[in-house]
Parts: sequence; structure tokens; C-alpha cells
Amino acid sequence: MAHLVVLGVADARTAEEALDIASELGKQELLKLEDAAYVYKDAKGRPRIHQTVNLTGAGALGGALWGTLIGLLFLNPLLGMAVGAASGAVAGKLSDVGIDDDMIKRIGSELDQGRAAVFLLAQSATRDRVVSAFKPLHPTVIQTNLAHDDEEALVRALSD
Repeated sequence: MAHLVVLGVADARTAEEALDIASELGKQELLKLEDAAYVYKDAKGRPRIHQTVNLTGAGALGGALWGTLIGLLFLNPLLGMAVGAASGAVAGKLSDVGIDDDMIKRIGSELDQGRAAVFLLAQSATRDRVVSAFKPLHPTVIQTNLAHDDEEALVRALSD
């Protein structure tokens, strides 16, 4: 089962740093992320979302590849690539896997000006090492889907 943890951090720069830390932990096999994102409020007070997985781009790339291959069969690879890229982009845009976009928007709209929230959807983690890596960012736990006792332990560990 994947676990969602939403951490509040000081600003967008700190949120980007948190995603860099998560990526590094992934390379070390200490954290297996399924999805990650962050949201912050811009100068006009609007939430801005940055996601690590761009399904539209990935769908367009995959569609272009398959479209070209199918186009070769019908002796028109350029038309096949164009149709494949368009259909792949639409399919990617309509696919919503990982962290719920509506939840990201809702939490983003509730943030104080300048603050940011980092969303981590992880399949597994070496908890003590992950907490140690994030602790210098001084995050606060906004929301999790952890069991109550586990959430309390995470809050205590990050605040020590």
C-alpha cells in the first residue's frame, strides 16, 4: 500500500529541495516514490502546482512513437506520428494517477502566502533515514494516510 505524506515547508525553493532529497533517497533505495509534487502560493495568492510526472508529455512521446510505427505500415509516418502524438497527449492528460490533483489544489489554496506543501506518495521507505534527511528543512506534517500512531510518531520525529 502506498503512503501519502504532505509536508508544509517555508517556500517554493525549500519544496524543490525536498523533492531533490526524495530523488536522492530514491537513488539510494531508501524511498520508493510513486509520485511527488509541490504547491505554493505565488505573489498574487494563486496556488501553483509542480508535479514530477508529466503524463501529457509522456503520452505524447509514446503516442508519437507508436504513431510513427503504424504510419510506416501505411506509408505515411509523419501523419502517423502527428495523430499518435495528439492521441497520446490527450490520453495522458485524461489519466490521473498518483496524488489527487483536487487535493493538491485544495491544500494549495489553504496555504499562507509564500508557504509551500510537498506531496510524497511512497510505496516503501526506510523511515529513520528519510526523517533524518528531511529534518533540516523543518517541515510540518499537514496530512497523511498513515495509521494514527504512525502519524504521531512522524510528527514527533520531525519536531525533535
